[in-house]
Amino acid sequence: MEITVMVALVITLALFFDFTNGFHDTANAMATPIATGAIKPKTAVALAAVLNLVGAFLSTEVAKTVSGGIIKEGSDGIQITPDIIFAGLMGAILWNMITWLKGLPSSSSHALFGGLIGAAIAGIGIHSINFASLMQKVILPAIFAPVIAAGVAYLCTRLAYALTARHDPETGSKLTQKRGGFRTGQIFTSSLVALAHGTNDAQKTMGIITLVLIAAGTQQPGSGPQFWVIASCALAIAIGTYAGGWRIIRTMGSGLTDVKPAQGFAAESSTASAILASSHLGFALSTTQVASGSVIGSGLGRRGTSVRWGTAGKIALGWLFTLPAAGIVGALTALLVKTGVVGVVIAAIAGTGAVLYMFLHSRKSHVGHHNAVEVEEAGQAVRFRKKKAIAVSRTNNKPKGGQ
Repeated sequence: MEITVMVALVITLALFFDFTNGFHDTANAMATPIATGAIKPKTAVALAAVLNLVGAFLSTEVAKTVSGGIIKEGSDGIQITPDIIFAGLMGAILWNMITWLKGLPSSSSHALFGGLIGAAIAGIGIHSINFASLMQKVILPAIFAPVIAAGVAYLCTRLAYALTARHDPETGSKLTQKRGGFRTGQIFTSSLVALAHGTNDAQKTMGIITLVLIAAGTQQPGSGPQFWVIASCALAIAIGTYAGGWRIIRTMGSGLTDVKPAQGFAAESSTASAILASSHLGFALSTTQVASGSVIGSGLGRRGTSVRWGTAGKIALGWLFTLPAAGIVGALTALLVKTGVVGVVIAAIAGTGAVLYMFLHSRKSHVGHHNAVEVEEAGQAVRFRKKKAIAVSRTNNKPKGGQ
């Protein structure tokens, strides 16, 4: 196949991956404010889309890690071909679609790295992988980032409840305290998470496109993404974010724990801090793992609530299998495309068919903004109960003669 045709195919596939990354990771920023009723669902995803678009222009450090850190650059230039990148993207996209269908907030980043690594090992050899960079920039952040985020979210949640607790001056017992201010604060913190997500996750696709341009000989090794690459990736992830990803929003918003405004504020603050720090350092960490860890930490930090460890265990298994599963698909695709044009065509048709099948299958149990999380309805129910309680109280206090 002509190199220009293959490059065009890989760029198209990379932008589609960016789109899946967007709707797969919308929940990272907006699941908790939707769950607490801080922002209406459709407004939340629109806000996240705009901020992902803006965030994508703020940094390219992670893109440089992807384009020149994971796969070795030898004395003869980059050791990877567009065919191998095509195979890696296929592994990442299929794993993203499978986990989206199951509602699992797995890592799009690790799916991408797993697909690339598997394809590179099968197509070139294990020597093509820079294991030192992989360990430093991917594996270690994957292990420590969600744990640190969970710890910070736990402490922030405990602090938030401690600072806003009120006591009866006569008995010293705790009184019910309204914490509606945290719901307003969530608009800011969730927006910061969406902005941070754009600075990290959009960069990965920029790095992939830059990698294929370098591999095709149209860009110098070691150079960063061009402006048109930045703009197209920013737009693709923004459109994907606006598409929603409601299945994963349902898991993150109510599947792990019952989120209250103070918890959501703490979780979002922790998530945003971790992502922004990693983007500055060029760490291609999983924003999904960080967000999930923060939600779990906030659940542990609020007394009277509990973490649904069964759901957390399923998510952890998804994290564990993401790299190898995407790697296996990437490796198999790489072996197929090595056979030539026919192999590439077969891989493209099979991949497209699998994506269409999963999309059509998802329509049988449609999840959208109206049923992703019992959020707006739950928020109204709380208000209705209060109004009803007031009405009952007034009725009970009426003089008997007036009844």
